[in-house]
Amino acid sequence: MRLTYDKEQISQAIDRIVEKTMQMDLAWDWPCGVAYYGISQAYERTGNEHYLKLLKDRVDELIGLGLPPVWTVNACAMGHCLITLYQATGEARYWELVMSKVAYLRKDALRFGSDVLQHTVSANNDFPEQAWADTLFMAAYFLLRVGVINQDGEMIHDALNQWYWHINYLQDPETGFYYHGYNNITKDHMSGIFWGRANAWAAYTMAKVGNILPECYLYPVYMEIAGSLNEQLSALKTVQTKNGLWRTVLNDEESYEEISASAGIAAAMLERGNPLHTRYINQAIKGILENVGRDGKVMNVSGGTAVMRDIAGYREISRRWIQGWGQGLALAFLSGVLVSDDIQKDGAL
Repeated sequence: MRLTYDKEQISQAIDRIVEKTMQMDLAWDWPCGVAYYGISQAYERTGNEHYLKLLKDRVDELIGLGLPPVWTVNACAMGHCLITLYQATGEARYWELVMSKVAYLRKDALRFGSDVLQHTVSANNDFPEQAWADTLFMAAYFLLRVGVINQDGEMIHDALNQWYWHINYLQDPETGFYYHGYNNITKDHMSGIFWGRANAWAAYTMAKVGNILPECYLYPVYMEIAGSLNEQLSALKTVQTKNGLWRTVLNDEESYEEISASAGIAAAMLERGNPLHTRYINQAIKGILENVGRDGKVMNVSGGTAVMRDIAGYREISRRWIQGWGQGLALAFLSGVLVSDDIQKDGAL
C-alpha cells in the first residue's frame, strides 16, 4: 500500500495555512515557535521562496521590536525557524540568536535529576522538578539539530539524555502511551492522563532523531528512543478514530478529536516510515484536510493545556480558536506528505 493523496489539494492547503498563520499576531514564544517551524518545514520541503520571505520578514520585524529579556525552555522553540533562516540566508545574526538559546539551555535553564530540563514557560520556577513531553520539541529536538550542525558531541549527548529521561519518566510500560507530565518531587504523573498532544510531541521528535542524527545506530541511547517510539506508535494506531484522528485524551471516547495531536502523531508515523502505518497515515490525511478551513485556519485544536486535575479538565479545554501549534503541526505533516518518498528511513531499528 502507498500513500494516496491529491498533491494539488495538499499544496493548496499548505498555501492557505501559511497565509492564515502569517495573519496571526504571534510574538516571540512557543506558539510562534511551533507555527514558524511548520512554515520552515513547508519552505524546506516545497522550495517555495514565498514562504521563506514571509518568515524572514516577520522574524526580522520581531527582532526589531525587541527580544524577550530572558529566554525560557518553551521560548527556545523559536530556535527552529532561526536554524532555517540561517541555512537559507547565511546571515550570522540568526545563528547568534540560535547559540544564545543554546547557551541558556546549557547554562541557565532549570534542571533536576540527571540534568533533565524542567518544564518552564516564564522566568519563574513555574513547575518545580516537572518533566513535560512538550520539552522534547521545544528544547531536546532543537539542541539535537544544533549539535548535529556544529558536530558538537556534548550537545548531542545532552539532547539524547533529554529523550532518555523523558521516556523513563513519561512512557507507560503497559500501554506504550505517554503521560502529559511527571512530578519528580511527588514521584507521580499527577492526574495520570494520556494527553494526545503530549504523545504527539514525544512521537514526532523521536521519529526525527533517526532522520537527522548521522550514524544514529552508534548511539546506545538511540536504541532506547527507537524502541520507545516503536511501542508508542503500535499503541497509537489502535486508538485512531474512524475519522482518521486522535482524541485529546487518547483512551477516552468522551474526549473530542484534536487536530494538533492528530497531525503530530501522523507526522511521526510518516517520518518513521513503517509500511504497516501507511493506512493509518492515509486516514489521517483525509481527517486533517477536513479540518482545514477555507481561510487556512486549522480547526479543532485544543488551547494551551496545563497538566489538568482530572480528565474532565482535558475534555473541557476549548478548541474554538486558532492556535499556532495547530497551524505548525498541520504544516509539518502535510509538507511531509509531499516528500514522503524522499524521507530517509533508519531500517529495522
